[in-house]
Amino acid sequence: MQHTDIGKYRWTICSLIFFATTINYLDRAVISLLKSSLTVEFKWNDGDYTNIEIAFKVSYAIGMLGAGRLIDKLGTKIGYMFSTFLWSVAAIAHAFANSTFGFGIARSALGLTEAGNFPAAIKTVAEWFPKKERAFATGIFNSGTNIGAIIAPLTVPWINVHWGWQWAFILTGSLGFIWLIFWWLLYEVPAKHKLLSKGEFDFIHSDSIQNSTENKNQEKNISWIRLMGYRQTWAVVFGKFLTDPIWWFYLFWLPDFLESEYHLKGIAIGLPVAMVYTLSTLGSIGGGWIPLQLIKHNITLFKARKISMLIYAFCVLPIVFAQLLGSLNIWLAVFVIGFAAAAHQAWSANMYTVVSDRFPKHTVASVTGIAGMFGAIGGIFLSLFVQKNLFVHYRSIHQIETAYYIMFFLSGTAYLLAWVIMQALLGKNEEVVFT
Repeated sequence: MQHTDIGKYRWTICSLIFFATTINYLDRAVISLLKSSLTVEFKWNDGDYTNIEIAFKVSYAIGMLGAGRLIDKLGTKIGYMFSTFLWSVAAIAHAFANSTFGFGIARSALGLTEAGNFPAAIKTVAEWFPKKERAFATGIFNSGTNIGAIIAPLTVPWINVHWGWQWAFILTGSLGFIWLIFWWLLYEVPAKHKLLSKGEFDFIHSDSIQNSTENKNQEKNISWIRLMGYRQTWAVVFGKFLTDPIWWFYLFWLPDFLESEYHLKGIAIGLPVAMVYTLSTLGSIGGGWIPLQLIKHNITLFKARKISMLIYAFCVLPIVFAQLLGSLNIWLAVFVIGFAAAAHQAWSANMYTVVSDRFPKHTVASVTGIAGMFGAIGGIFLSLFVQKNLFVHYRSIHQIETAYYIMFFLSGTAYLLAWVIMQALLGKNEEVVFT
């Protein structure tokens, strides 16, 4: 059987989780594009908006921990369905909020329920792909975060202008229900998939570690406390804690940056925001492709992951000069932010794959959930202790550009620090074995 035939069902599954991730990010990106309209309607200031953002992140952090555990117990098919159904309901519920408190409740519900996407997606990749292909598959489905963020600025402002902000939440939130139909009809784990050939099944399970330690320990129930006793867990925790907040910053504040610095509003924001996330898509897919090529040239899996992530960490650095370049031309700022966002997505694709590289499949969702929780906590700290003070203070004295200078400096340096800490904790080619 040819390799192209072997990959038939794996890439179908990858497409499903790509579309789920697209919808997940589309739903969470809507509010940033409606910030100006909602600020006028509900009389918000930057502090109010940051509080609503924090409400999402707190719930997301809590949800990440619980979702990973729940999906390991329920399995990917039911667990993914459960999460998607609930976050779609929460997204639509924003349309019925009539106060700042109401938005806080809706955002909390969305954060709690959207947390299930990445533990389910990473576990699905671990079930359907051998280790050498996981970063590439993760990069592809993770590019859905960018597609969702591209679709949002091209549609949400238009819906807001023509139909009102409520319909922006209703229409985007409804997409999850359509996805549920396809997931129910098309998805099953490899062992239960009736149309999966023996050749593809054997290729999925071709890793030697899976045929020995993995199978011997797959029924063991590993507690959170025990998982957090491993250096490998803390390596991913610190990596997510330091770098996830940067992506949150792009997602929730990029439209405000374009409005504050370049006086773009409404539909005019759509194209530059879409350009940033288009570049991010290239980074997400390329982030999985580079280590795959290194592995093909006889570089070990772990070394390929390390080299790739160091390259991506350096690629974020130019964002420090975003405003300097933007003073020459807005599109230079857009490009350098997009390049940094692309590097983040490349980094993120490999970050998730570190979990499935180092841990047995039956713990992947749980470890992903733990790391995702700390990533959200990092976002909370950034919002609460940095952004809230920076943006409120500097906007009040009409120096908002200073706040963005500081944020872009933090964004540019976080990844190198994270890489150093991760390498210190990961050690050499060590996989976790439960005894």
